Amino acid sequence: MPRFTVHIRDEWLAVPCRDTSNTIKWLGQEALKRYVKNKPDNGGITTVKDARFVVRRCQGLGLLDVDDTIEDVLEDNDFVELAIEGDTMCPDVIPCEPGVSHLTAAYKEPADYISLDGNCLTSTDLVNLGKGLYKIKLTPEAERKVVQSRELLDTIVKENKVVYGITTGFGKFARTVIPVSKLKELQENLVRSHSAGVGNPLSPERTRMLLALRINILAKGYSGISLETLHAMIQAFNASCLSFVPGKGTVGASGDLAPLSHLALGLMGEGKMWSPKSGWADAKYVLEAHGLKPISLKPKEGLALINGTQMITSLGAEAVERAQAIAQQADIIAALTLEVLKGTTKAFDSDIHSLRPHPGQIEVAQRFRSLLDSDHHPSQIAESHRFCDRVQDAYTMRCCPQVHGVTNDTIKFVQDIINTEINSATDNPMVFAERGETISGGNFHGEYPAKALDFLAIAVHELASISERRIERLCNPSLSELPAFLVNEGGLNSGFMIAHCTAAALVSENKVLCHPSSVDSLSTSAATEDHVSMGGWAARKALRVIEHVEQVLAIELLAACQGIEFLRPLRTTTPLEKVYDLVRSVVKPWIKDRFMSPDIEAVHRLLLDQKVWHVAKPYIDKYQTEYFPESRPNSPTAFSLEPPASPRKRVRHE
Repeated sequence: MPRFTVHIRDEWLAVPCRDTSNTIKWLGQEALKRYVKNKPDNGGITTVKDARFVVRRCQGLGLLDVDDTIEDVLEDNDFVELAIEGDTMCPDVIPCEPGVSHLTAAYKEPADYISLDGNCLTSTDLVNLGKGLYKIKLTPEAERKVVQSRELLDTIVKENKVVYGITTGFGKFARTVIPVSKLKELQENLVRSHSAGVGNPLSPERTRMLLALRINILAKGYSGISLETLHAMIQAFNASCLSFVPGKGTVGASGDLAPLSHLALGLMGEGKMWSPKSGWADAKYVLEAHGLKPISLKPKEGLALINGTQMITSLGAEAVERAQAIAQQADIIAALTLEVLKGTTKAFDSDIHSLRPHPGQIEVAQRFRSLLDSDHHPSQIAESHRFCDRVQDAYTMRCCPQVHGVTNDTIKFVQDIINTEINSATDNPMVFAERGETISGGNFHGEYPAKALDFLAIAVHELASISERRIERLCNPSLSELPAFLVNEGGLNSGFMIAHCTAAALVSENKVLCHPSSVDSLSTSAATEDHVSMGGWAARKALRVIEHVEQVLAIELLAACQGIEFLRPLRTTTPLEKVYDLVRSVVKPWIKDRFMSPDIEAVHRLLLDQKVWHVAKPYIDKYQTEYFPESRPNSPTAFSLEPPASPRKRVRHE
């Protein structure tokens, strides 16, 4: 029988409906009957029949017409809110952390699965799990190890052994032994008391990543979680039942205790929870609507659920994936700007970079050659200034391989650390079933991902720093030989004047955000946690830095494409013309002043979706195959071999 969950004031009510041809008004009155029945004073409602109210869906917040039939506007198990006349709509409409959410009411469960064993997950996999592209299941070997680990814990409890976190309190209370009859309450109290985070919740995508990563760590079989509890977590993930997890409140010491506690709290059926079907609602109702039961914690399970670096690491996985994407596209955008500013390709000669053979520098230089090589990709713009008297370009163009290159190398370094952390057991104590003992250690300390993400923010920021200077060169007529601020009728039109200011503002913000959080430490937990990583803030600000970098490069891409308009009918190289066409598919040329923010956002979306990279990549790969046949993309020696002909035959301004 169809049923609906209705929120009235401070209560959630389940309302069965045998006939979905009934109206929304009927549903509201049925809900009010149940609400009034539970109130000694009838909730202040004289008669349900005469009560006046409005109804909206919890997901999407759309108001419903009381005369519409239920079957026309609601789906089985939908969540709705009813506001009685004189009341206001529930203010508890919980925003998510900034970022575009693809997990909406139109969300469809994926058909494909990723098998987790705690050893093989990558940052790319984790981001895809966050996007809702896969469900999760355990490998048979992982299930076997989980069972073995749990059996050892059950033996410890049965034999009344004193073991930290299993039969004792936590932190400063490590020497307080807890009676067996209180062990379940001990774990539940741990989760409740540690759910002390603040701020907006993580977006659904980021909460999915957090939950998936916690499942992956538990699947290693060193945490003592029961297979029953782990399966319940997987069922919640596969149904996208996602706890309310505030983004602030972790110092990254004994792991991300507050965020992971909030994650566990929802799984216990307490606090708030979100699903594509329900929107935000009480966790117990969201679980019930998806046919799930709250988890019931066994000894040590609360500690197993909340002890670890998973928020730092899951946000770090998103950061490093986005960093890699924008770094690749930054080379393409800079190459386009160099074309518009009539720069030389001499600085990208492979002989130069073989003398300073950093992998990232060599890779960026080759990427520039693959996009600008005049023998491989004829360019009318390049030909127009082949015999000019300029010898070399400004650093912002000439030094791209060196500046962009170290960013690439740093991203690779950070990605290795994040992927190691993704598959590391980071709770405490560790349960070694094969040794028959538990051992307390410090794997929960977040210093590794914290330091790495501070490095990442500093390195990726430089892409925006150098990009903003290129935007200045594009907008400044004394440097670009183009109309001031890239617009005709200057004065009447301001063109890209304030777009450049926006880029400058974002770069300035990044200078503050790049101060490393991991150099700070504050002693917590009565000096038990006397050195902490501050990794949660390192991860959150790294993401903010990367978003600013994406936005600055979006402005540069817009400006470079606008610059091309003043060079027409001359054409640039084929791959860069494809990039220009992509931008023009979402943003028109700037003929006169107009509302600019939507243009910046449209191009930012192209970068987020990596469309600029996908347009140019086939040409980059083809060039590499033709000039570096032994160095194809998957080759371990990629970007390390010289082309068969002298590169000096393929540079400009000879």
